[in-house]
Order: sequence, then C-alpha cells, then structure tokens
Amino acid sequence: MRSIVCQQINEFKMTEAEIPVPQQGESLVRIKRIGICGTDLHAYKGNQPFFSYPRILGHELSGIVEQIEGEAKGISVGDQVAFIPYLECGECIACRNGKTNCCTKMRVLGVHTDGGMREFIAVPTDHLITVNQLTLDQAAVLEPLSIGAHAVRRADPQSGEKVLVIGAGPIGLGVMAFAKQRGAVVIAMDMNDQRLQFCREWIGVDYIVNASDNPKEQLEAITDGDYPTIVWDATGNRHSMTGAFQWAAHGGKLVYVGLVSADITFNDPEFHKKELTLMGSRNATKADFEVVIEALSSGKMDMNAYITNKTSFDSMIAEFEGWLDPANGVIKAMVEI
Repeated sequence: MRSIVCQQINEFKMTEAEIPVPQQGESLVRIKRIGICGTDLHAYKGNQPFFSYPRILGHELSGIVEQIEGEAKGISVGDQVAFIPYLECGECIACRNGKTNCCTKMRVLGVHTDGGMREFIAVPTDHLITVNQLTLDQAAVLEPLSIGAHAVRRADPQSGEKVLVIGAGPIGLGVMAFAKQRGAVVIAMDMNDQRLQFCREWIGVDYIVNASDNPKEQLEAITDGDYPTIVWDATGNRHSMTGAFQWAAHGGKLVYVGLVSADITFNDPEFHKKELTLMGSRNATKADFEVVIEALSSGKMDMNAYITNKTSFDSMIAEFEGWLDPANGVIKAMVEI
C-alpha cells in the first residue's frame, strides 16, 4: 500500500509498505478521506509539540471497514466509519473519570503514533463510529468539529450570553457553531477579514471583530463595557493566548482550545481581580462526536462551504505548501483516496 510519510521538517515522501494486519480487537479500514488539520501543518513546519519524525500524519479520517478481528458492536464489514483518533489507556485517573480525552498516556493518531495518510490502517474497533448516514467528507470532519463541541460543553454557555471566539480557523469555527446552537450571542475575532466574513455567512455569528482594528473599543461597544463572559482562544498563537485574559468579563471564563509550544504568562492581580476561570480544552469524547453527528445528520451544518480545497492522494505533496499560505483562503483541505 502507499503511504505519505513526513520524513522531517518540510519533507514528505510517498512510500510503499505492507497492508497492516489487524490484531484482536482491531479493524482494518480502507482510508477514503483525510482532512488536513492545523496539527498536520504545524508538524510539517516543525512547530508541533509532542512530535517526532518520521511520522505518518493524518487523524481526520473516514473510510470503509475491510476486516474485523474480534467482537464489534454496531460495526460490520462494509460500513462507512469515522475515527476517534485518541488512543487512551483506559486505566489512568482521567480515563477512570470518563475524561478519556485527556488520558495521562494519550496517543493520538498522526501525532504520537502513525496516522491515516495511507491506503489502509488497523485501529481499535471501539475507536470507530459507524456513519453510513453521512458522506465521506462529513465523516472526516467529525473530529475537528467535535473539538469545538467539547470546548463549548466545557464552558457551558447559556442562551443569550455574550461570548467571544478568537481564531476563525476550522476549530474556532466549530466552537462558534456549537455556541450558536446553545443560543449564545457569538462574537468572532480574527485578523483576516475574509475569514470573518465566512463566520458571518456560514455560521451567522452575531458580531465580527478584526483584532488589528482597536478590538478593545469594539468589544466594549458590543457588550456595553462588560466584555464577554466566555472567551475561547482557538488560535494556537502565544501572543493571542496571552492577550486573551484582557477580553474576559469579571467573573468570566477563558478557555484555551488551541495549543502552542510555549509558556503563557499573565498578570496575577488582574486575574485575581476578575476571579477568572481558566480552562484547557483538549480533544473530544465520544459524546462530543455524537453531538456533531446529530448536527450533520439533521442538516444544521453545511460542510460544502467548510471544505474549501480538495485534492487526490497523488497530488497532496505538491499542493500541501499552498495550504500554508493564508492568502489562499484555505479553511479545510480534504484529500481523497
């Protein structure tokens, strides 16, 4: 089978390998779609924490089940499936408390272990979800949207609450979408006017704020000087994440959805004065995937606009660099096999 391997920073290589043999409790899946994530872009450029080379990237996946070894509840050969790419240990304190998304020994496909940029993959069957009711494209974007759904569930916005999402990339868009579904009044903030307009058209956010155009004044006007009671930062940018403390209301919440390989510092008197709640939001759980499946199945979210770029497996290496350029307006790139 063919695999695309990230050999080192800025280098992909198409290789040949044996089709993996599924072990007990695993299924062999023929990969049909690979969504390109910020993690993949960062790994390629050498900016991804917890990463080593060489590595087969890819964790936003959908495919067809070819073989099952052992018991499989609700999954049959020939089913179309999506992947929960977070391989938890099942034994640590987080897993015992149902927080498998932040397992102490977490291995994520395409990050800590080889992912899905290949024609076949063997994975634990209990990390597959049957999604015959969805398209292959929809199934492949369940994972990034589930991260947004999880971040919203963590913060628990109420109907009518004015909230801010910083970063209008694929993850931030998911946060906005599910915050809107909760009835929150959503403010989108980014430095890219094209992306902000997309937030308004695709999600119907209530307000847009360009972060380079006096955001303090804009946020004060929108919130009558109170500031948003929940702020999600989905940028993965140290400067933005550090500055996000100033945008949260007194008694509010700040949720880091993005990840950066750096220290984040803040002014303790300001943090204490506001009695802020600071949260991390990592990955997602099966419950979050089910929320997204319901939204896609019911037609609440249109993926045709969200997926802005498509290419074949053979062409991916040649096109990957272009997806890194903000001028190209890429929201979500999808690779078809």
